[in-house]
Amino acid sequence: MASSVWCLYISPCLKKKGGGGLLHFPLNSNTKRVQRLQMQLQNQELMKEDDGHATSTRRRQFILHAPLIAFSFPQLIMSTSIAVAEIDVPQDFRVYTDEVNKFKIFIPQDWQVGAGEPNNFKSITAFYPEEEANSNVSVAITGLGPDFTRMESFGKVDAFADTLVSGLDRSWQRPPGVAAKLIDCKASNGFYYIEYTLQNPGESRRHLFSAIGMASNGWYNRLYTVTGQFVEEEAEKYGSRIEKAVSSFRFI
Repeated sequence: MASSVWCLYISPCLKKKGGGGLLHFPLNSNTKRVQRLQMQLQNQELMKEDDGHATSTRRRQFILHAPLIAFSFPQLIMSTSIAVAEIDVPQDFRVYTDEVNKFKIFIPQDWQVGAGEPNNFKSITAFYPEEEANSNVSVAITGLGPDFTRMESFGKVDAFADTLVSGLDRSWQRPPGVAAKLIDCKASNGFYYIEYTLQNPGESRRHLFSAIGMASNGWYNRLYTVTGQFVEEEAEKYGSRIEKAVSSFRFI
């Protein structure tokens, strides 16, 4: 299970290919394992049981963890950003606007943009430094069932954050797995904001900032999970920029 945690990470091994501007993930065993896990979760979501409460609980757990497997896409395609002159953009940032998914976000001027090929289950947009780094920001969008109408459908922010982080923690295993720790959480303007850390044994601690909100595309509600992350060694270089990017996310 620990391998599913790190699917949020955009590998610095991503390489641009030819004139088509494609970016490719190395399709290793971990990526394939994540893909299998995603299919299993989707199959579980479709299963019916007589106990309605158990079914509802399982659906919420599935939706809650779905954004964490968003980077199992084997391929990214380049996207573009649209500058909006009337917005007060911080220095060294630009505005990325997604007219299809109806959101905008501030990103550092020199960062690259990649959009995963969408399907009926989810779509993904990633932002990352041009140079090799272990830091990035992503926007994952997943469809919701009709019983999810607002963020409170998942419970209050404290319970939501605790469920998210405790579901990632494997430090209790023997041998210990990834350690997850909740730092802070709050609800503001329809979003849940969560700060937490993840650390695999023997590896650097990874700081994550998430803004999670809900919006409709006219047919059904969708969950938007904006996640920025950086390792401790890159905190001085990328930390404040990633926090600023995540907090700037808005629906349009």
